[in-house]
Amino acid sequence: MESLLLRERRDKVELITLNKSKSRNSLSEAMISEVSKALDEIGGDRSVRAVILAASGPAFCAGHDLKELNAHRQDEDGGRAYFESIMNSCSEMMQKIVKLPVPVIAAVQGIATAAGCQLVASCDLAIASDTAKFATPGVDIGLFCSTPMVALARNVSRKHAMEMLLTGTMISAEDAVRIGLINRVVTAGSELDEALALAQLIAKKSPHAVITGKQAFYQQLEMNLSDAYRYASEVMVSNLLAADAREGICAFIEKRAPEWQEN
Repeated sequence: MESLLLRERRDKVELITLNKSKSRNSLSEAMISEVSKALDEIGGDRSVRAVILAASGPAFCAGHDLKELNAHRQDEDGGRAYFESIMNSCSEMMQKIVKLPVPVIAAVQGIATAAGCQLVASCDLAIASDTAKFATPGVDIGLFCSTPMVALARNVSRKHAMEMLLTGTMISAEDAVRIGLINRVVTAGSELDEALALAQLIAKKSPHAVITGKQAFYQQLEMNLSDAYRYASEVMVSNLLAADAREGICAFIEKRAPEWQEN
């Protein structure tokens, strides 16, 4: 059987590819499990400096596998236990992306809808083909995209998020850039190369600084202004005392390339 997930190492960058194109790389129970497992393994690999999340076929990810979900309506409880399990598993997987020490970059080549749009929004950065499209269309089938809403609302403004959630309308890659869902749009077919270039650029930075910065970024977002500044100041002090900051500042003053410590 064809693997649901493909993995490849490009120097210090880990490439994860969703590989279920026949079902538009839907987030089935098995796919969620495979992605979660991969993220756990990467989180424990100190040689990885960045991750790219890509997909095979014409679609990036069409969201949950609705046929799989619907089959469990025949369960004794009407599917409640299964629905709770799959939603919790998916939510945990999305949070693993945010909690992963290193940056995760989505390389989007096609549609990213519902939980697929959530997947893009959960990544730290996103590069998309000019033919990519995004939507949270659950409302069209009587199922408001409540879990995708969490990641979406943390990336774009409230009114843009509400418009996507309430109308289910597909938006272009250009509009996705405009509202802040993705970083940039590139010519179709070059999205993976662009994501790799971005990942490799990040991989050259101090691993300690990148890991510290990613964690601090998401922590301070959940705080009020004064608490955020207090927390960020503590992070800065700790970072200044680290070996990489000492090396980086000395290298800058001495006009030479820094030699980072391995994380």
